[in-house]
Amino acid sequence: QVQLAESGGGSVQAGGSLRLSCAVSGGPNRNYMTAWFRQAPGKEREFVAGISRSGGGLDYADSVKGRFTISRDSAKNTVYLQMNSLLPEDTADYRCAAKYWSFSRAWNDFSFWGQGTQVTVSS
Repeated sequence: QVQLAESGGGSVQAGGSLRLSCAVSGGPNRNYMTAWFRQAPGKEREFVAGISRSGGGLDYADSVKGRFTISRDSAKNTVYLQMNSLLPEDTADYRCAAKYWSFSRAWNDFSFWGQGTQVTVSS
């Protein structure tokens, strides 16, 4: 079973930065991708960014392009989400997720989820 654990959330003022970490462990040695999703109160779960197993394939939601960077440190089995120029609308519960094989942005395609970490951005 693949397990994921997020960390790094917190409170920050608009324009500030945070880096989220997702530690990945377990599971068979298959091709997979890892993604970040977020959900704010009253809103649907939203794809934020995704990264391939190799780290060479990247995908970002339009709302975070140019501000967020997803990366993978294979040696540490950790995926990061560097969030810069944060906006109040970035406030949400952020979750790391993983799926085997093909790339997807759809949350219900992902089999493995972390418990989430809260990001709060004040104006």
